[in-house]
Amino acid sequence: MDEKKLIKEAVAGDQRAQTRLVLAYQERVFNLALRMTRDYEDAEDVMQETFLTALKKLHTFEGKSQFFTWLYRIAINISLQKLREKKRSNEMISISDPDFETIHGEKISDWPKDTKEMVNNQEFRELLDSALERLPPNYRSVFILRDLEGLSTSETQKLLDLSESNVKVRLMRARIFLREELKAYFGKSNVSEAHRA
Repeated sequence: MDEKKLIKEAVAGDQRAQTRLVLAYQERVFNLALRMTRDYEDAEDVMQETFLTALKKLHTFEGKSQFFTWLYRIAINISLQKLREKKRSNEMISISDPDFETIHGEKISDWPKDTKEMVNNQEFRELLDSALERLPPNYRSVFILRDLEGLSTSETQKLLDLSESNVKVRLMRARIFLREELKAYFGKSNVSEAHRA
């Protein structure tokens, strides 16, 4: 797929080109929205609104970043807006952004590196989903983009319009929180590995 050509045709009003763009990215956008909103219907709404917005504003895409990065940013913003509008009865816990002195010595490496593979384990996925529910959206978005979607720090900062240091701090805080929430699972996994050794 020649993306630049497709975008040019879509901007010119070619409906087939617009449809091909939607089909190329709808699954990734839906999965991102589902991880952000934790609700199937909300994720469908976000996906639909993302593509409506993207097609309406497609003429403003300058090609300075990858198209999916531009599209993801729209999806993230709509997801966060949806979460703000949806006042949940159970208030999410607050994690304040610390400065680097506060987190000095806290190891980001304590979080498993193979998160994407671990998500294939049903027990881990269910526990992670539950823990993500309790993680504030601004931390959740960084964790999802970096550890579940596999984006780089640079791509994440552009998507969320954050500084590189903010991305790193939020990711660290999210990992520390989730590690604490999932410590029973990780403890059990370590015991299983020890028995296999």
